[in-house]
Amino acid sequence: MKSYYKELYFNTQNRMEFINITSDIEICLNGSGIKEGLCLVNAMHITASVFINDNEEGLHRDYKKWLEKLAPHEPLSLYDHNLTGEDNGDAHHKRQIMGREVVVAITNGFLHFGTWEQIFYGEFDGCRQKRILVKIIGE
Repeated sequence: MKSYYKELYFNTQNRMEFINITSDIEICLNGSGIKEGLCLVNAMHITASVFINDNEEGLHRDYKKWLEKLAPHEPLSLYDHNLTGEDNGDAHHKRQIMGREVVVAITNGFLHFGTWEQIFYGEFDGCRQKRILVKIIGE
């Protein structure tokens, strides 16, 4: 069995942002030489997420509104975590809701997606550099 990994870095312009990283993951897959196996994509920061869904702007706007209702950024006093001097208690909750990682099957050298599925990086405490891990195993 082969194993491949790469770390990708992101620096968003906004506090909350979604980035389609499907093509970045496909580049990693092509570089791995693996044709059959599994691809793990993991957010390597506690206030960021990786998730699979449709690349539709209305859906992304809906996610942002929904997440802000579930875990609003302000008032900062809403979160005990912010009493430590942080201001990102909401971002931890948003990450928990959206998930830490995804695993995608690899079949015949391609990511084996369902209809409309793509991979996204979700940032909830942006404007600084963060990274994701891509780990691919198989033959």
